[in-house]
Amino acid sequence: METRERSANLRLANPACSIAEDAGLVTVKVEMPGVSKEALEIKIEGNELSVSGNRSLNAPRGHYILKERRAEAFKKFFTMDDSISRDDVDAVLADGILTLKLKIKEAAKPRRIEIA
Repeated sequence: METRERSANLRLANPACSIAEDAGLVTVKVEMPGVSKEALEIKIEGNELSVSGNRSLNAPRGHYILKERRAEAFKKFFTMDDSISRDDVDAVLADGILTLKLKIKEAAKPRRIEIA
């Protein structure tokens, strides 16, 4: 599984992520501070998994001395190979981290061959 960017005319945020494989699962973690689950969309189309949405701010009114936080749209794409199941995906958003767990197909898992 790999991540990639899509160029477009819109400026999109690029949330940080990590991808790990262990015990028959591929786990994708994407940083989503300040994003609600209602503001997220997760889709699988063919070999592409996408995570998109909007981060909104409840910003104070008035004259800013410093403003580093902003509302922004984001979209992240992941290319999946054929070993990953498209039918069995778990998604959890907790503590500003979106965790996706994708199962590896049984046929793609390594197996030990016994010698007769």
